[in-house]
Amino acid sequence: MSATEPQTGRYRQRRRTRSAIINATAELLRSGRSAPGVNEIADAADVSRRTVYQYFPTVEQLLLDATLGLLSQAAVDDAIDRADPGGNDAPSRVNAMIRALTDMSSQTMPLGRSLIRLTVDAPAGSTGQPKRGYRRIDWIKTAIAPLRGRLDEAGFERLVSALAMVIGWEALIVLQDLRGLTPGEQEEVYTWAARALIQAALQDQLEPPPRRQPAAANTAGKPFPPAPQP
Repeated sequence: MSATEPQTGRYRQRRRTRSAIINATAELLRSGRSAPGVNEIADAADVSRRTVYQYFPTVEQLLLDATLGLLSQAAVDDAIDRADPGGNDAPSRVNAMIRALTDMSSQTMPLGRSLIRLTVDAPAGSTGQPKRGYRRIDWIKTAIAPLRGRLDEAGFERLVSALAMVIGWEALIVLQDLRGLTPGEQEEVYTWAARALIQAALQDQLEPPPRRQPAAANTAGKPFPPAPQP
């Protein structure tokens, strides 16, 4: 037996144990448990509480990893590619992304609510670094990639940020909880909002920014005093 075999065996065992913990947690989340406790997770994975904490310092981190693992990136990527094989039609690509996300929402919404709860109060990271959303941003940038030649860098990134506000779990929660829309109605609003933002971004690129007007002057040639604050 070589010196590396025991090490390899331990590594594989640790990987299996970690996967068992994540899979058990994912099953609990899939069954509707929004915040399973460590005892429940340990029982489902057939490990001890101590083992769970050996692999995950906090239950929140475990729930976050399990939630992300349940989301299928391939389904959305494939939908975008199928909608526009030539890679030239940004609106069609965005529509396909929205349709794929809407189709997945019945399975992913409970997970999305859990992910939002886990991250909304999480400590802030480095300045300018988001807490989550990397996958959503990648999808949006992939979908509107054909617009890179029509928008400058600032305009492209602004459009990504704007679309991120109207595409995702947060927007679905608004449309479900505040508006009570059906999945078909949600997709229609999604698509309309995204199309409006794309059109606005392209229009802004064509129009020069408005010039600031100089402050008006009174008859004595002095600027008017600022208006009183309420």
